[in-house]
Amino acid sequence: MQRVCFLLKVRPERLAEYRERHRAVWPEMREALSRTGWHNYSLFLRDDGLLVGYLETEDFEAAQQAMAGTEVNARWQAEMAPFFEGLDGRPDEGMVPLTEVFHLD
Repeated sequence: MQRVCFLLKVRPERLAEYRERHRAVWPEMREALSRTGWHNYSLFLRDDGLLVGYLETEDFEAAQQAMAGTEVNARWQAEMAPFFEGLDGRPDEGMVPLTEVFHLD
């Protein structure tokens, strides 16, 4: 299983709304993530807007491609894009995995 961690930056003025949106992630979005191989997916948000994402998957590139092919993902990404700083596209395209340097197994 591949562990993936990535960072994004939420606009400080949109933090409250971003948190609220993620309290009620659409059921069809949750189902699509599970079906396309996103497991143990978590988001952590710091008060300055730093967003840390973590997930486990068999193949991150394949999981991203499978999600990109869903209609629900296109709608979700279009709605979420204005929340982020420094992206030249959709938020899911800005998920660049960090290099894992240690894992206590």
